[in-house]
Amino acid sequence: MTRSKSAARPAPTPARRRIRGLDAEQRSAQRRSQLLDAATELFAEHSYSGTSIEQICQRAYVGTKGFYDHFDSKEACYLALLAQLTAQIQQRVIDGAAAAATLDWPERSVPVIAAFVHAIADDPRLAKVTFGEAGGISPTVEKMRRSNRRWAAAFLDREWSGEPAPDAGVQRARLASALATIGGMFELVADWLHHHDDGGPPDVIETLIEDLTHFIAVVYAGRKVVAGE
Repeated sequence: MTRSKSAARPAPTPARRRIRGLDAEQRSAQRRSQLLDAATELFAEHSYSGTSIEQICQRAYVGTKGFYDHFDSKEACYLALLAQLTAQIQQRVIDGAAAAATLDWPERSVPVIAAFVHAIADDPRLAKVTFGEAGGISPTVEKMRRSNRRWAAAFLDREWSGEPAPDAGVQRARLASALATIGGMFELVADWLHHHDDGGPPDVIETLIEDLTHFIAVVYAGRKVVAGE
């Protein structure tokens, strides 16, 4: 039996239009990346409050419509940027801990802290955006900051003590101690950041690593004394 024309193979799906080798989805991802890169530069240079959406678009060579295709507001852009940078920092810290997993904590703390510092300080803009600009923007940003601190506290608690304590009260006290320690660490980072802006010595990154390592060592030693270990 001869097949009718209506039973012929379906028409091929039209090829997606490509511009400079990129399809629409890839171009959209590229514009988003350009906007986040521009926001990083401008927030670091002029602060969050001193940067406008128009400036971000101009720096990124993306139209205002392209901005709103990705972000509802400047705050939404900052939240996306903070989430991206936080994920990068957390992964660097996790990798640093994994590389030193066979060491006891006092020795393991050095590469873990170094990984954290280099994740934020090798490119000073990242420290400014994540630590210098995050405070006071909005309740939503503050909620993300608090979530990041709780993540860091839980990570530090695992590094110090391993699995969570069976007793809920003991575990809550452990996390409170770790959260207070993280707060102290972040304050040292903020102090370093302001000192760096004022023209610190060439070894500011190493100085920050040393200060954080000493601080953590003191807290850890005091924690062991309180626990009677």
